[in-house]
Amino acid sequence: MASKKIFGIVLAGGEGKRLMPLTADRAKPAVPFGGVYRLVDFALSNLVNSGLRQIVVLTQYKSHSLDRHMSTTWRLSGMLGAYVASVPAQQRLGKRWFSGSADAILQSLNLLRDEKPDIVVVVGADHVYRMDFTAMIDAHIASGMGVTVAAIRQPILLADQFGVIELDAKNPEKIAAFREKPKDAIGLADSPSEVLASMGNYVFDAEVLIDAVQRDGARADSNHDMGGDIVPDFVARGEAGVYDLNRNDVPGATERDRFYWRDVGTIESFFDAHQDLISALPVFNLYNRDWPIYSQQLNSPPAKFVRDSKGGVGVAIDSIVSLGCVISGGHIERSVLGPWVTIDSGANVVDAVVFERVHIGENAVIQRAILDKDVIIAPGATVGVDHDADRARGLTVTESGITVVGKGETVS
Repeated sequence: MASKKIFGIVLAGGEGKRLMPLTADRAKPAVPFGGVYRLVDFALSNLVNSGLRQIVVLTQYKSHSLDRHMSTTWRLSGMLGAYVASVPAQQRLGKRWFSGSADAILQSLNLLRDEKPDIVVVVGADHVYRMDFTAMIDAHIASGMGVTVAAIRQPILLADQFGVIELDAKNPEKIAAFREKPKDAIGLADSPSEVLASMGNYVFDAEVLIDAVQRDGARADSNHDMGGDIVPDFVARGEAGVYDLNRNDVPGATERDRFYWRDVGTIESFFDAHQDLISALPVFNLYNRDWPIYSQQLNSPPAKFVRDSKGGVGVAIDSIVSLGCVISGGHIERSVLGPWVTIDSGANVVDAVVFERVHIGENAVIQRAILDKDVIIAPGATVGVDHDADRARGLTVTESGITVVGKGETVS
């Protein structure tokens, strides 16, 4: 990495309305993922693996679960000034909360003034991906731009789902236009069937970032959003560069998951991202030991698969089973189980995401569903089998047919 002082900011104040009811009691970055992780762990792991050692996480919405996770999990050695610190909204500029991601940084400029970094890396906290920011930082410094935006190639047919970057014809590393969810997107010169979508990750010169959020804060017509207001301002002034993720080489990546990135902002995308984990050759590989995803190490016993009293065998196929789980004669398939899940005799769990401490009773049936923490499924009950019955019990059912059971609910 270039010999400059680098500071990391993780924007973790998101409410996550589209992930309800999973965000009814927690901020979106605190939503469990992949059995033992929280969504924020992916951003933090990428930063730490890239060599950043001074990182703040800006929080706001229902932050207790997130703050507790940060304090119990992300503890770096302070001997060399290393830390990951959770920073709540502090109302430093008046009696108001953050009104956008740019305003969150504006109200937290004391952090930059204290550390006096040369470069600031700003990332979101709710995407699943691997990325080595070292290469992006070096590319940013070499470009001389005020901001560099990380981008990933996506099919042009999906352009209306992203902020799309159009490149300068004379300089393919410079942004000519930044368009939000365009329906008439222009394909890339070297791949007409693809566009560059913003990943929500940015590298700034520190003084340039400070100036940008201060100018934005004075504008009455701004939404004070990094992607919606700050980046377009840099583009208009010809000071925005782009870093194509296809230039990024993460140690241990496979050809299948090298450029994986998923915004898990909806129940459907959250569910699909879990399905990406469980195949024999996963679309996203959690088992990359060269670029690990860090999280809390639970003081828990191994998972156990036992016969029930009738001799039925506990089985899990194409699934992830976390520490502390006990599968007693139940059948698990294409599912992800969090810690301390118990599944009783004859229960059938297929295509499910199950958070920690869920108890699934004898002969219960779970299909294409997400069960939040501490859910109890009574013996013989079903979830995801009859959507009308699910709705009648007050459960959330998405348009694509995913049933979600909220935290602590009992289904009988």
